Amino acid sequence: MKHGFYPRLALTGITKNRRIYLPYLLTCAGMVMMFYIVCFLSVNPTVRSIPGGDAMQTMLSLGCVVLGVFSLIFLFYTNSFLMRRRKKEFGLYNILGMGKRNLALALLWECLLTAAISFAGGLLGGILFSKLGELLMTRMLNGAASFAFTVDVRSVGVTLALFGAIFLLLLLNALRQIHLTNPVELLRSESVGEKPPRANWLLAVLGLLLLAAAYALAVSIDDPMSAILWFFFAVILVIVATYLLFTAGSVALCRVLQKNKRYYYKTSHFVSVSSMKYRMKRNGAGLASIGILSTMVMVMVSGTASLYIGAEDSLRARYPRHIMIETDSIDPAVLEAVHAAAGDALQGEEAENPLQYRTLETAVLFEGDTALTDQSSPYAFQLSAYTNARQLFFVPLEDYNRLAGTEEALGPGEALLACSKQDYPYDSIRMEGLSLRIKKTVPKFVDNGVDAMLLLPSMYIVVPDLETYQQALSGRTDARGEPLVTAQEYYGFDLSGDDERQTAVLEQISAALRRLSLDDPSFPSVVCEGAARERAGFYGLSGGLFFLGILLGIVFLFAAVLIMYYKQISEGYEDQSRFAILQKVGMTRREIRKSINSQVLTVFFLPLLTAGVHTAFAFPLVSKLLSLFNLVNIPLLVLVTGGCYLLFALFYVAVYRITSRSYYRIVSGAGDAAE
Repeated sequence: MKHGFYPRLALTGITKNRRIYLPYLLTCAGMVMMFYIVCFLSVNPTVRSIPGGDAMQTMLSLGCVVLGVFSLIFLFYTNSFLMRRRKKEFGLYNILGMGKRNLALALLWECLLTAAISFAGGLLGGILFSKLGELLMTRMLNGAASFAFTVDVRSVGVTLALFGAIFLLLLLNALRQIHLTNPVELLRSESVGEKPPRANWLLAVLGLLLLAAAYALAVSIDDPMSAILWFFFAVILVIVATYLLFTAGSVALCRVLQKNKRYYYKTSHFVSVSSMKYRMKRNGAGLASIGILSTMVMVMVSGTASLYIGAEDSLRARYPRHIMIETDSIDPAVLEAVHAAAGDALQGEEAENPLQYRTLETAVLFEGDTALTDQSSPYAFQLSAYTNARQLFFVPLEDYNRLAGTEEALGPGEALLACSKQDYPYDSIRMEGLSLRIKKTVPKFVDNGVDAMLLLPSMYIVVPDLETYQQALSGRTDARGEPLVTAQEYYGFDLSGDDERQTAVLEQISAALRRLSLDDPSFPSVVCEGAARERAGFYGLSGGLFFLGILLGIVFLFAAVLIMYYKQISEGYEDQSRFAILQKVGMTRREIRKSINSQVLTVFFLPLLTAGVHTAFAFPLVSKLLSLFNLVNIPLLVLVTGGCYLLFALFYVAVYRITSRSYYRIVSGAGDAAE
């Protein structure tokens, strides 16, 4: 054979099968483009130089890993559709005299051409759109845009290496399939369907039970700590249950529909139900994949969009005062020095909306109404114990009455209680050597940003005086000698002026506190924070998550669309001969179209409905997780989630119309006639 035979054969194979190769090539190029853009932005110096850019680039680096793993899995999945369609062609070549070695060379050239087109299109698109991504990220971080156009050679190299390895694995997998299959099996591979599986009611019921357990878990979790522990377990339950219901459960559904004579013995339903049952195992797995990917798109995009839109609310939840000073001491002389440093920095300006109180702080694990500070109980090492962990804050009654504007009175051993994130079910609290009776539960303590910072639920215990409990709890240390109980003063206030003014005051206070520490090495630790200084980091984190959510959402959306398209195209070619026979025995084109619409409607809108139900039941769990990022604006999350589902449904309907038309052209022979 001439030297150029195999390249021409590979090019002819791609051209003749353009209906299935064009979406595959576009997908490969799109994955290459997305990966390069994320990789480019994760090391881009312009993004790094913007305040908050380092947090955004950390998110993008994680996104590179996610995109790489997903690209490998998804391209293997889509490549299987290509191989199924091409096996008949390879079997014909084999019978006409081409050996397995010749077929391997043809596959090698096809893989090289596919990789070359994907790399050329993907890198070109990635380089062109990377600047747009850079401008978008600088806009999200309120940074100054640089109009210099750059190409990151390292990102190009990483992209080529990753996708080169993926294409090599795809080639090896294709060679393995050709090597293990004889020519007759290759010729018949396209027309071989799956035997109609039996309706496995046991697996269908198991799927329902697993899904019910996942839903119950999602709606019953009350605190964010439990949400972290159970989130991935609930996700696994939903994925397994979805696959079981769409495979075993869908077969059972087809059986039920067949027994319903009024429904089944209609032209549009008879053919579609029979066809779906015939290959329901593969059909169900594809539908489950579409439903899960659709759910991932909506949860990811709605969650990250809510974080970005509500970034300012989250910032103020964490920093309710412009300036916040936490001193690890309640010694009056120390507190006077700290307040004096803050007053000097204000230069006569009055601190607005001041908030000041003292606390004793410690983390505990509860066994019933007993709080363990040393965590010596075997119960402390159980996973379930972390749902009973609390952060305790002892507050003196004097400070509470001043802040709340009340005149509460407490006797010895009595306390007031305010809980956040999770209620406390007992009327007493016991600690080592201490016993408190809860006289009254008050609605909440002041907004201080502590709950937004802590993962653990907080309990504010108002006691008659702080000195008694400080003496009783002092001296307790952990294994490293660190004190288990910390005495602190919280002092915060607001300032007039813009972020620049607030940051300048914060820096002056910090400098004065550093001088106090240098003059006196025994001076306690003082942490000084401000909303203006932390704003860039907040927007960097939320912006990075939002940008990554959009990119991954697009990738998962394309994956779902491509699975739909290939599924309908491959099944269209399988059904072509069957519909040709039905036409010969009198079935009209109008009846064929009605049957196709019935089948495609069932295939397409079941995953959309499933994704909507999954998202609705996941909402309580997702809202608890987002509260860890200080997003507590539930109406905003509801609005964004509903909007995402509506937009996704509109896009889904458009894909349905395109796919239904392509399927009809194939089974009716119009597409082949055109080609």
